[in-house]
Amino acid sequence: MYPVHSIENDSNMVKILIADDHKLIRETWTYILNREPGFEVVGSCSNSEEAVKMTEEIHPHIVLMDINMAPYSGIEATRKIRDISPETRVIGVTMHSQPAFAKKMLQMGAYGYVTKNSSRDEMVNAILEVSKGNKFICDEIKDLIAENAEDQASSTAINTLTERELVVINLIREGNSSKEISEKLEISIKTVEVHRHNILKKLKLKNAASLIHFMNSSSMVI
Repeated sequence: MYPVHSIENDSNMVKILIADDHKLIRETWTYILNREPGFEVVGSCSNSEEAVKMTEEIHPHIVLMDINMAPYSGIEATRKIRDISPETRVIGVTMHSQPAFAKKMLQMGAYGYVTKNSSRDEMVNAILEVSKGNKFICDEIKDLIAENAEDQASSTAINTLTERELVVINLIREGNSSKEISEKLEISIKTVEVHRHNILKKLKLKNAASLIHFMNSSSMVI
């Protein structure tokens, strides 16, 4: 957990908390956003539990939330933040370009979603829009949604997946074994295997190879 900066006298500043498990990303966004007029990063943390705790303590206006976090996902953390600090608005920030993640984040109470392919200007615009109470989806995700709007069969199937199953899917796509997934998510290998079985059953697929092909061809649109 990183120190919180006091900005009690800056009532017009947008207070931002950065939650990401990569130190370089936290430091980079802190550097960039602190140089934007009207923004101030008031804290940063490396896991979802810290993100929820810090939000409860300082009630930032905006939380930039990575999805792949421990001990529980950024999606689950967003749900918790919505309950303990309704005035705080979460923007999902992730390497995943699947629209399914964006929808899950919004369902859990997030106001925005940007990928790590997004530019500085797009991130700044996301924070400005969300701070006004508007929803924001980055161009990359909007383009994917538009390209796959007619894929209704995939849409229905993917909509049955839970947020944890979506995280498992992307770890499979990245080439992680069940053991590696269990370590990253801090769950048992048996639980990972149950998730894998349920994912294949819901999507009516035979194995991990067919799952990866499905993801690539459908762009994971809900």
